[in-house]
Amino acid sequence: MVVSTEKRDVIALIWIDNPPVNALSTAVRTGVIDALSGFESDSAIKAVVIACRGRTFIAGADITEFARGPEPAQRTGPDLQQVMEDYDKPIVAALHGTTLGGGFELALACDYRIAAPGTRVGLSEVKLGLLPGGGGTQRLPRLIGVKPALDAMLSGEPFSTEAALAVGAIDAIADGDVVEAAVRVARDHLGSERRRVSALTIDPASISASMFDAARAEAAKKFRNQHAPQRIIDCAEAAATLPFVEGRKVERENFIACRNDPQSQALQHVFFAERLAARVPGLRADAHFDPVESAAVIGAGTMGGGIAMCFANAGIPVILLDADRAGLDRGMAVIRRNYEISASRGKITAEQVDQRMALIKPSLEHSDLSTADIIVEAVFEDMAIKRDIFTTLDRVAKPDAILASNTSRLSINAMAEATERPQQVIGTHFFSPANVMRLCEVVRGSRTDPAVLARTLAVVRRIGKVGVVSADSDGFIGNRMLGPATQQANLMLLEGATPDQIDSAIREFGSAMGPFQVSDLAGLDIGYRSRRNYPPETIDWRAYAVSDKLVEAGRLGQKSGKGFYDYEGRNALPSHEVQDAIVAATAEYRIARRAFTPSEIVERYMLTLVNTGCDVLDEGVAYRASDIDIVYLTGYGHAAYHGGPMFWAEQIVGLPRALELIRTYSAATGEKWLRPSPLLERLVAAGKGFADFDVNPELFRHGS
Repeated sequence: MVVSTEKRDVIALIWIDNPPVNALSTAVRTGVIDALSGFESDSAIKAVVIACRGRTFIAGADITEFARGPEPAQRTGPDLQQVMEDYDKPIVAALHGTTLGGGFELALACDYRIAAPGTRVGLSEVKLGLLPGGGGTQRLPRLIGVKPALDAMLSGEPFSTEAALAVGAIDAIADGDVVEAAVRVARDHLGSERRRVSALTIDPASISASMFDAARAEAAKKFRNQHAPQRIIDCAEAAATLPFVEGRKVERENFIACRNDPQSQALQHVFFAERLAARVPGLRADAHFDPVESAAVIGAGTMGGGIAMCFANAGIPVILLDADRAGLDRGMAVIRRNYEISASRGKITAEQVDQRMALIKPSLEHSDLSTADIIVEAVFEDMAIKRDIFTTLDRVAKPDAILASNTSRLSINAMAEATERPQQVIGTHFFSPANVMRLCEVVRGSRTDPAVLARTLAVVRRIGKVGVVSADSDGFIGNRMLGPATQQANLMLLEGATPDQIDSAIREFGSAMGPFQVSDLAGLDIGYRSRRNYPPETIDWRAYAVSDKLVEAGRLGQKSGKGFYDYEGRNALPSHEVQDAIVAATAEYRIARRAFTPSEIVERYMLTLVNTGCDVLDEGVAYRASDIDIVYLTGYGHAAYHGGPMFWAEQIVGLPRALELIRTYSAATGEKWLRPSPLLERLVAAGKGFADFDVNPELFRHGS
């Protein structure tokens, strides 16, 4: 039974017990409505306390119900809110844990909110492309003021207990058991009139004439292309200008618009996909292994220093080893500077700077690595160097140590062969800057022990990263897909587009940066060198004619002050020199130039990602399409409101249309460089989607 009741003299308790997070499901809503109705007719009951068992008060709505379509005809969220609004006895909420979304809205419909220490409260719906649809947009502005409420709803970030009390979102912090404290508050208000938040008024003087227009303009910049933030502002304006009942109607209309919006469907997909990525076929969820309690990183450069910070941030002692004193000192100085910048911005305290620095031990001696539970090498992308390192690690590391490489594309199996313990070798591909980016591709070698994989995933989670498992394949998931897409972007340059046109189209679509901005940031010489290590027949050299000319002219990107763009500081400006190089390469390859539309640029770039993503699935490099989406959302800055490239292709474009467009671009480009994926062709022919492949991949790999 998810809802039960208890009587304590004249006080009734309604207990919710819906593990793991007491989600506000249909069963919970129905149970609370029934319990309230039963106590309303009981003259012996003078007040009600609502509390939850387990580790948290209601942590939000049960969003799995959103995927099933519109709310049931009876006992919906609005029904519960209306029952609470019309109730004639005081209601007190006893809050603990994480009280978010629909859980906090239920609390806002109560007369008093008493919280245990450490409770966090807030309205987080915007993160799912939704808005608070249970009265939150109308009650919170009345309770704490329009501006603080708007800031909270737009960010989706919760208040700490202390901040919630200071702003008035809760009434008290319990001293002792929170349920007992709530019962005392209920007793103190026996016979009192209801203290409905809906009856509070907003002081007109607290609202400037330009508040909402300014909020819309700011949200348009901060939440580019997103619909839910603008609808939240509309609802907050209704709270400030309309009676409560009319404001609720505005809220309901906007909530339904959000719920039916593809952006919300995409964000819900992301919510579940991130959790699904942690479920690795063949790994038992209840497997036991020793946790990682110490770490080491080899290489004190940008990546190595960032990875060391990740361990220190999680309270894990880490040895940072480098080949020479100057590089080590430089790396430690950069780490300290990064921490001090965070402290200057109020993200951590000066004391935390010292604590974290104390966890990072610089070293020049490989023998110091002998105590580490995990060792991550983060040196140059040179297989010979990496194999030498793994041979050394085989000699100095303790027997059960995880031996990990931060390589972005080199073979984990080849590195494992340099050791006598290939089962301990794994890839941990962090993304730059490692101390900021959430993604870590965890690369499973052909001989990696499942226990080593499970242990690695556990420490990746502990340091705050999203771990997505990849098989050992050139470029793994992300860079394997990025290569062909970048090649298509470069071909579009020769065909008539400019770097700024391509970057602008991809940015407007929702990505943080366009492909040529990324190239300039990484350094054009990186790709220039790596291409020389590939068999010539695997690269369309036409595509890189411009990039190669720029490198040979000393235009290496941001670090040289010029690449695909000229730079004034970090401001990128179009370059006549680059345009001349493009025109020269076009003439050299006798390519006719034409105009491009932004939609064509986006389709060609994104569908090339998707097409290669289908090959990645077909070859078993990724377990599921949603894993690919998480890689691109957390590692490459793609907009979450599109759900990731695979979701976008299937749910927004449609797989039949996606295949049709890929065939069109393939014909124009040359099938050698953009061949429609056999998996995509088989799925479309069968009228199936990625979920069908995830359930039975072998069926679609063989075309049965």
